[in-house]
Amino acid sequence: MNTLEPIPLENLSYILIPVLIVVFIIAKWKLNTGHALYAMARMLVQLLAIGYFLNSIFASDSPQITLLILTIMLLFSSWIALNTVKSQRRKWFDKTVLALAIACGFTLSVIVLAVLELTPWYEPRYIIPLGGMILANSMNSISLAAERFQSEISNHNDSLRARDMAFNAALIPTINMLFAVGLVSLPGMMTGQILSGISPFIAARYQIMVMCMMFASSGIAAACFLTLIQRDHK
Repeated sequence: MNTLEPIPLENLSYILIPVLIVVFIIAKWKLNTGHALYAMARMLVQLLAIGYFLNSIFASDSPQITLLILTIMLLFSSWIALNTVKSQRRKWFDKTVLALAIACGFTLSVIVLAVLELTPWYEPRYIIPLGGMILANSMNSISLAAERFQSEISNHNDSLRARDMAFNAALIPTINMLFAVGLVSLPGMMTGQILSGISPFIAARYQIMVMCMMFASSGIAAACFLTLIQRDHK
């Protein structure tokens, strides 16, 4: 079975053709071209930088460094999660950090210690990518929950109903993803493993782990967050 070869930079540049078509459409329709170009440029810089950075991190053998990286990721994701409710960002930031720490810490511990049985447990090559996936998904869940909760409170609904409606809204993308996986799409992790030559049966097991991980972390994060902020509105 063939393994996936590194993409030459000249070949990678061809993907800019469909990208430039979209940028042309944005410009033609007099929309915000600068915003799209800035987003693309930032994506390129961030991914290239993180590629070099992770090479150094993966070569380390320190649990302290791994935990430091996860902590930084936790703080950034907590701040970004509240983009939908910027007026409440400072008030809810500590609650977001706590909710993400509980949900992501618990879920990642189960994955590392019970599912993958990593030795050592702090292996950065596994911990950091998995932690990033969990934090990103949980961050989106809290972002949706926060926006919906504030909207329901603004509409003069009681805090209990607002909590329930917000929790339901937070889980919609993840539940839709569960329905679609395997029928509509092959998620990134499974696709990457298949492209690298891994058996689809093995790739499917890892993807099951990831889907359960995302559902659990997003649900626990949203529930913890909503429980914490609901206390201020009783």
